[in-house]
Amino acid sequence: MARTKTPANVVGPQIRKLRNKLALSQEELAARCQLQGLDFSRAILSHIEARLRCVTDSELFKLALVLKTPMEDLLPAEMRKQNEKLRAKSAAAG
Repeated sequence: MARTKTPANVVGPQIRKLRNKLALSQEELAARCQLQGLDFSRAILSHIEARLRCVTDSELFKLALVLKTPMEDLLPAEMRKQNEKLRAKSAAAG
């Protein structure tokens, strides 16, 4: 998949940060992903982290499980802030 000006994969950098925080190599994370049923190799993880490969919703769910984090933590900070604002507006209107 060719890289575009606005990558569809917004979670790659967060996955890298969380993997590094857990002191896991890409190879180790790939092994953990395979235990959860994700057919990921080190190369696939490298492409995800570089934003060259998109992540499906089911893969995102399993990645969050493997990384022991809420799915929302896989989103960039600016997207999380937008989400919080939308929740606040919705709660105020409801």
